[in-house]
Amino acid sequence: MSAEYSTKKSEVRIANEVIANIACMAATEVKGVAFLSDNVITNEIIGRFGIKKLAKGIKIEIDDGNVFCEMSVCIEYGYSIPEVSSRIQERVSTAITDMTGLKVEEVNVHIVGINIAKA
Repeated sequence: MSAEYSTKKSEVRIANEVIANIACMAATEVKGVAFLSDNVITNEIIGRFGIKKLAKGIKIEIDDGNVFCEMSVCIEYGYSIPEVSSRIQERVSTAITDMTGLKVEEVNVHIVGINIAKA
């Protein structure tokens, strides 16, 4: 389901993938985020066919104009998981609300890995 707006003259629909891309860009701006993660096998198959998916590792659901976001994230070694997760939630929620006008109910962050920095 996508987000929809209606005015007297027109209708605007925002695809879930657009909202996922907003969430992706907002999350990767947070210091300590290495990258968003998704199923490795799926990414390998998608990569072989040349399909680029910016918002991998993000699932968006919209219910009555309310956004529910789930994301899988790898963080950089040495950063506080609770602090980075909290900043991701705040940043993603703000970005989606500012750009779409939708209310964000949940931003669930799943830490799926740690990126060990090069020595």
